[in-house]
Amino acid sequence: MHFLLIYDLAPDYLERRGEFRNEHLKLGWEAHERGEIVIAGALADPADQAVLLFTGDSPEAAERFARADPYVVHGLVKQWRVRPWTTVVGQDAANPVRPG
Repeated sequence: MHFLLIYDLAPDYLERRGEFRNEHLKLGWEAHERGEIVIAGALADPADQAVLLFTGDSPEAAERFARADPYVVHGLVKQWRVRPWTTVVGQDAANPVRPG
Protein backbone atom coordinates (compact mmCIF):
# COMPACT_ATOMS: atom_id res chain seq x y z
CA MET A 1 0.00 0.00 0.00
CA HIS A 2 1.02 3.61 -0.44
CA PHE A 3 0.56 6.40 2.06
CA LEU A 4 1.08 10.13 1.56
CA LEU A 5 2.46 12.12 4.46
CA ILE A 6 1.35 15.68 3.75
CA TYR A 7 2.93 18.61 5.56
CA ASP A 8 1.46 22.10 5.77
CA LEU A 9 4.53 24.30 6.11
CA ALA A 10 4.91 27.39 8.26
CA PRO A 11 5.23 30.74 6.43
CA ASP A 12 8.88 31.02 7.54
CA TYR A 13 9.77 27.46 6.50
CA LEU A 14 12.34 28.48 3.88
CA GLU A 15 14.10 30.90 6.24
CA ARG A 16 14.28 28.40 9.14
CA ARG A 17 14.85 25.03 7.49
CA GLY A 18 18.65 25.39 7.23
CA GLU A 19 19.11 24.84 10.95
CA PHE A 20 17.29 21.49 10.85
CA ARG A 21 17.78 20.34 7.25
CA ASN A 22 20.65 17.87 7.76
CA GLU A 23 18.82 16.09 10.57
CA HIS A 24 15.60 16.04 8.52
CA LEU A 25 17.39 14.67 5.44
CA LYS A 26 19.21 12.04 7.52
CA LEU A 27 15.88 10.83 8.88
CA GLY A 28 14.47 10.75 5.35
CA TRP A 29 17.34 8.84 3.78
CA GLU A 30 17.30 6.31 6.63
CA ALA A 31 13.57 5.73 6.03
CA HIS A 32 14.29 5.33 2.30
CA GLU A 33 17.04 2.79 2.99
CA ARG A 34 14.59 0.79 5.14
CA GLY A 35 12.20 0.74 2.17
CA GLU A 36 9.62 3.04 3.81
CA ILE A 37 9.96 6.27 1.81
CA VAL A 38 9.68 5.97 -1.96
CA ILE A 39 10.18 9.66 -2.77
CA ALA A 40 9.71 12.93 -0.91
CA GLY A 41 10.07 16.67 -1.23
CA ALA A 42 8.57 20.11 -0.77
CA LEU A 43 6.18 21.66 -3.25
CA ALA A 44 7.40 24.85 -4.90
CA ASP A 45 5.89 28.17 -5.95
CA PRO A 46 4.75 28.53 -3.24
CA ALA A 47 6.69 26.37 -0.78
CA ASP A 48 3.66 25.82 1.43
CA GLN A 49 3.44 22.02 1.54
CA ALA A 50 5.61 18.92 1.35
CA VAL A 51 4.61 15.44 0.25
CA LEU A 52 6.34 12.22 1.28
CA LEU A 53 5.33 8.93 -0.34
CA PHE A 54 5.57 5.91 1.95
CA THR A 55 5.03 2.25 1.17
CA GLY A 56 4.01 -0.44 3.65
CA ASP A 57 1.15 -2.38 5.19
CA SER A 58 0.00 0.46 7.44
CA PRO A 59 0.48 4.21 7.96
CA GLU A 60 2.68 3.53 11.01
CA ALA A 61 6.03 4.33 9.34
CA ALA A 62 4.74 7.66 8.01
CA GLU A 63 3.27 8.60 11.39
CA ARG A 64 6.46 7.61 13.20
CA PHE A 65 8.51 9.67 10.75
CA ALA A 66 6.37 12.78 11.26
CA ARG A 67 6.54 12.55 15.06
CA ALA A 68 10.36 12.33 14.92
CA ASP A 69 10.96 14.88 12.14
CA PRO A 70 12.80 17.98 13.38
CA TYR A 71 10.72 20.09 10.99
CA VAL A 72 7.62 18.99 12.91
CA VAL A 73 9.24 19.12 16.35
CA HIS A 74 10.53 22.68 15.80
CA GLY A 75 7.37 24.11 14.23
CA LEU A 76 8.37 24.35 10.57
CA VAL A 77 5.38 22.12 9.89
CA LYS A 78 2.07 23.65 11.06
CA GLN A 79 0.20 20.37 10.74
CA TRP A 80 0.55 16.99 9.07
CA ARG A 81 -1.69 14.16 8.00
CA VAL A 82 -1.31 10.71 6.49
CA ARG A 83 -3.63 9.64 3.68
CA PRO A 84 -3.84 6.21 2.07
CA TRP A 85 -3.23 6.54 -1.65
CA THR A 86 -4.67 3.96 -4.02
CA THR A 87 -2.08 3.88 -6.79
CA VAL A 88 -3.33 2.14 -9.95
CA VAL A 89 -1.13 3.21 -12.89
CA GLY A 90 2.61 2.89 -13.27
CA GLN A 91 5.44 0.49 -12.63
CA ASP A 92 5.29 1.04 -8.86
CA ALA A 93 1.50 1.08 -8.48
CA ALA A 94 0.41 -0.88 -5.41
CA ASN A 95 -2.88 -1.91 -7.06
CA PRO A 96 -2.31 -1.93 -10.84
CA VAL A 97 -5.48 -1.71 -12.89
CA ARG A 98 -5.31 -2.15 -16.64
CA PRO A 99 -8.11 -1.23 -19.04
CA GLY A 100 -10.52 -4.08 -19.75
